[in-house]
Amino acid sequence: MTHDPQELLGKAQDWWRTDIIDIHPGEIAIRGYAIQDLIGRLSFPQMIWLMVRGEVPSREQATLLEAALVASVDHGPHAPSIAIARMSVTCGIDLNNAMASAINVLGDVHGGPGQQCMELYARVDVMMKDGRASDEAVEQALDAFVAEHGKIIPGFGHRFHPIDPRVAPLLALVSEAAAGGHVGGRFATIGREVERALLRRTGKAIPMNIDGVTAVIFSELGFQPPLGRGLFILSRSVGILAHAWEQAQQGVRIKGPMPKEIPYTYSGPQRRPFDPQR
Repeated sequence: MTHDPQELLGKAQDWWRTDIIDIHPGEIAIRGYAIQDLIGRLSFPQMIWLMVRGEVPSREQATLLEAALVASVDHGPHAPSIAIARMSVTCGIDLNNAMASAINVLGDVHGGPGQQCMELYARVDVMMKDGRASDEAVEQALDAFVAEHGKIIPGFGHRFHPIDPRVAPLLALVSEAAAGGHVGGRFATIGREVERALLRRTGKAIPMNIDGVTAVIFSELGFQPPLGRGLFILSRSVGILAHAWEQAQQGVRIKGPMPKEIPYTYSGPQRRPFDPQR
């Protein structure tokens, strides 16, 4: 089968289609803006927004996004992703490999609750738009979520912090942005309603955590839930890089998850003879 050369060239040019970037010799344009016009004028959060959403956000929107990104950068070496980055470096690999190793564990359990919480908030929001009262919508959304995913509600409660110190200042920024008309404020209301519903259901306070409050912010800013996880990964990558670099400077080789002086627990069979005739 023969092909017209121009047809083949057209197919090759159409193989990758993108609205994001247009590059020619000596020219780089991001979403239609010349890169030289953006350098020194856009903040990094504004650039993130432009890349994934297609337009430049307002400074108020970018400020709220930046606050969420700043709040999530690190949670210490006991966080599995950070520990993996540090252990990886001691195995002699480069920073990019250590970062990739750490980022690869940011799945549904460690890294995904923010996205899942956004999905829960979105479900409540749809129910409220259908005419249900906020408490009714929250209860029905929680029932559906528990039926699908189990009793743990992402975005609420923390294994380390009785009260997550990042929540209050972020919610205050959301309230300020809502008062200025920069966000609607309804997802902040939904987040607080979920918190109250969990108290009613369990009889104990299960406060909003960093995943719950960043889910509020990302939802208020109009990001889709999968992008919520992506934004968290962008943020946590900063902590991963910092810890990997710090560990690299310490010069320790092959550092495992705990000191060698601390034994693990063996739970297999007791010592037994091996019969080569079996």
